[in-house]
Parts: sequence; structure tokens; C-alpha cells
Amino acid sequence: MKRTEGGASVPDGRTERGRRTRERIADAMLSLIDENQAHFPADKVAERAGVSRRPVFHHFADMAELAEVAVDRRLEQLAGQIRPLPTDGPRDPPAAALAEQRARILEGVTPARLAIMRLENLSPRIQEAVQQMLDFARLRLTQVFAAELDPLPEPARTDLLNGLDAVTTWSAWYHWRTSGLTQDQARGAMAATVHTLLDGVGRRD
Repeated sequence: MKRTEGGASVPDGRTERGRRTRERIADAMLSLIDENQAHFPADKVAERAGVSRRPVFHHFADMAELAEVAVDRRLEQLAGQIRPLPTDGPRDPPAAALAEQRARILEGVTPARLAIMRLENLSPRIQEAVQQMLDFARLRLTQVFAAELDPLPEPARTDLLNGLDAVTTWSAWYHWRTSGLTQDQARGAMAATVHTLLDGVGRRD
């Protein structure tokens, strides 16, 4: 690190170039993951990143670590797309907004989730990142549909929340998409299923 005249630390040129190279390699791996490639040879990643093979193993211990860093990078990118959802008023706008946002994010995360399934000995960091996304998605359901969930006694509240959670997470999305539904059709199926589950507790004002 270098220091300015005022004493503040700033990265030197070599450190910054190393950071950019590391990110370029991770992005190259991500581009291969997005293409649903099953194997990620170092030579192919290096070629896609525009570097030689040597920097790949300078910045990453092995290809498994590179895959995990790339997947973690994609999860962070998708998390940045999460926006507030409406919680007040009639049920239709919140349900539609939820389905639209979930459809977009779940479609974007699919290549990374498939890559995660192919990884052996998944790192605690990736496990934690995936669990945090699942926990946050469930929390959002309790906020968006508080009007329907909160008045219910247990275990009816938990049962309804579990149902909403099941049909708005990646497993259901992947099932619909691999069953031949288009992205729009899968989003419609999600919204319709959410409405069906909520209809059992009546309409909100």
C-alpha cells in the first residue's frame, strides 16, 4: 500500500492490477457457468479472461476455489437486484410484484445453482450465502403477506408460510422451467399458486 501526503492508504498500481485480473478471471468463469458448461478447464477460463494459465493459479488455489468465488460473485450481483415490494393495499399488486422479482432473480441464479450442485465439498462460504438468500426470501414473504399470515394461529401460519416459501424458491422455479414452461409462463404459475394458497384465508381490504 502507498500513502498520500495526508497519510491515507491507497492501493498501489500492482495491487490494483492484481485485483482487476482476479475479477476478470472470476467473470470469465461466470460467463462459462452462464453458458451451462459442465467442465471448466483452466486453459478455457484463461482464454476467456484474456490471460495466460499462470495468473489463474496465482490468484486461485485451484479450479474449485475459482468456481466458488465466481458463484459467490453472482449471488452478490443478484442480491443487489432485490428491491422493496409493496405490502399495503389489495393483494394483487404485492403478489404480482413478488412473482416478477422472484422470476427475474431465480432465472438469473439458475446457472450458478446448477454449478453449485456440481461442486464437491461445497465451502462454508457458499453454503452460508445460499442459506442467507433462502432465509431472506422467507422473511420477505412474512413482510409482503403479513396481512394474511399474522392473524393466523399456529400451526396454520407456519403451514401457509411453508407453502408460500416452497412455490417461490428456486426448486419450484427450476421444475417449471425444465418442464417446458417459458419464463413468462413460469412466472404466471408462481403468481397463480401464491393466489391459490392465500385464497384460503380470504381477501385483504
